[in-house]
Amino acid sequence: MEGSSSYEDLVYGTITVDNKDMEDGILLKSDGMPTYNFANVVDDHLMAISHVIRGTEYLSSTPKYNLMYDAFGWERPVYIHLPPIMKDEHQKLSKRNGDASYQDLVDKGYIKEAIINYIALLGWSPKSNQEKFSLPELEAAFSLEGISKSPSIFDPVKLAWLSGEYIKEMSLEDLKARALPFMQQSKVWGKDYDWDKLLDLVKTRIETLAEIPGKVDFLEEFGAYDTALFFHKKMKTDAEVAKTVLPEIVAVLEAIPEEEFTLTRIHDDVMTLPEKLGMKNGQVLWPMRVALSGKETTPGGAFELADILGKKRSLERIAFSMDLLK
Repeated sequence: MEGSSSYEDLVYGTITVDNKDMEDGILLKSDGMPTYNFANVVDDHLMAISHVIRGTEYLSSTPKYNLMYDAFGWERPVYIHLPPIMKDEHQKLSKRNGDASYQDLVDKGYIKEAIINYIALLGWSPKSNQEKFSLPELEAAFSLEGISKSPSIFDPVKLAWLSGEYIKEMSLEDLKARALPFMQQSKVWGKDYDWDKLLDLVKTRIETLAEIPGKVDFLEEFGAYDTALFFHKKMKTDAEVAKTVLPEIVAVLEAIPEEEFTLTRIHDDVMTLPEKLGMKNGQVLWPMRVALSGKETTPGGAFELADILGKKRSLERIAFSMDLLK
């Protein structure tokens, strides 16, 4: 067939294909059943499909469908072809190849609103520099003009950042409800810890809910550790400084009544020690933090840890650490 066939795509504009490049289409199989392409056109027409949205791999084959629409005298649908989302520069995202689906991402602890938000920004750019959108905001801001004609690469780092931003803004009650399945996977679950305090402590330090057990499990994993952790060049502290400071911290904590062992009281009483001992704040707080956690990094500082552990556990851990230093 001579000539060419054209149609309008709302993203790519006018698409023209030479008729000589199109093979004759088979409409019916040898058993009398319609082929997919034929059935697809008839089905879409009978269901009054007005817009067809699909991948760019169909850009060049769409004229075949249009020939059938024209032959039947039916109105062609409006076409919107979208560029693919890529795993990297060469591979498309594919569930077949083990790439995560929406539900997989939810199961991994990403916030569902963040997933929707991020996916909406793949291949589409708003007119403003806004990156965080609620669903109503997306509906209001979306326009076809913002759709890119080039493939987009799925960036898990960007998704994680966006998920973390949503977590930071959550109320404690909302976070607790969503995080429950992940909290139950923690070694801390079922123990007498205050989960309101734990979640408030970690919510600014996580990007997915699945990170929660790893952030709080140290509370049940305390044991022998390398006392080299007491060395901190910036804080000007080491094991010898810790040997001086820890007994003083024990005396302060023991003097706090059980019912008054709160974050504020712990802070106020311990912070009298730097001046008393002629030391910098870090020379008191770093040894206290290490002695309470046995870790180089924790989701909170010394005061938060003592508050969450409670008076009895805090004193037990510091005593254990003092024995290690001997």
